[in-house]
Amino acid sequence: MLQESVDLLAEAEELHGFLRTLDDADWSRETGFLSWTPWDVVAHLHFFDLVSLLSLEGGDAFIERRDELSERMAKGERSSQIARRELGDLPPVDLLARWQRTYRDMATQLGKLGPDQRLSWFGPDMGVRMFTTARLMETWAHGQEIYDLKWVERAPTDRIRHICVIGVKTFAWTFVNRRLEVPSPPPYVRLIAPSGAIWEWNEKSESGRIEGDALHFCQVVTQVRNVADTALEVKGEVATRWMSIAQCFAGGPVDPPKPGQRTRK
Repeated sequence: MLQESVDLLAEAEELHGFLRTLDDADWSRETGFLSWTPWDVVAHLHFFDLVSLLSLEGGDAFIERRDELSERMAKGERSSQIARRELGDLPPVDLLARWQRTYRDMATQLGKLGPDQRLSWFGPDMGVRMFTTARLMETWAHGQEIYDLKWVERAPTDRIRHICVIGVKTFAWTFVNRRLEVPSPPPYVRLIAPSGAIWEWNEKSESGRIEGDALHFCQVVTQVRNVADTALEVKGEVATRWMSIAQCFAGGPVDPPKPGQRTRK
């Protein structure tokens, strides 16, 4: 199977196991992300995994669903509201069971495809490898707000390398999405993996560099943390500008949390 799909499945299973430890009251507590509850987080992941399965089916069903959802969100309906309307008030145990069946099916199907096969999504089509990485990134990033809510330190694994990759690859997208000129060249990135390995991207240049813990880099590009709340070493104007607005996920421009805002509650 595609390694990204293997790691997506492992990431989802790890989060699923953690969610099973939540108390009944935890499911309605507000996290530090848009006041979403853990129920909202899982519903969001489950709902867009279902939409991903539609994309995997091909044909017009996904296009129709995508256009409908895009129209609803353009009118101001948030994805959390859409998921709640679509899924109703499922008890957490039922929601968890449905989500698990869905992500297992999705990861299995993705793993059987060629890595360069194209899949339709919101915006441009995506290759299977990047599509799978994006689902992994969403699962990891949204899971963080629940770990923060419970004051639990999540032990990182080298699976986060996929998130580092999508973070580096969306350097230009971060600026284009805000209708800003893309600076060049992109900064040199040198990160220390959870295993201790060194991961590097881009050439060393005067545009700047970013060095430090790979976990912290992932937290910044997914907007789980403000760069000021990490120990990343950011040098140079381009690198500083990038880390101040980094966004590796699709959708309109979103500002990172303010310093101290997305820490454990």
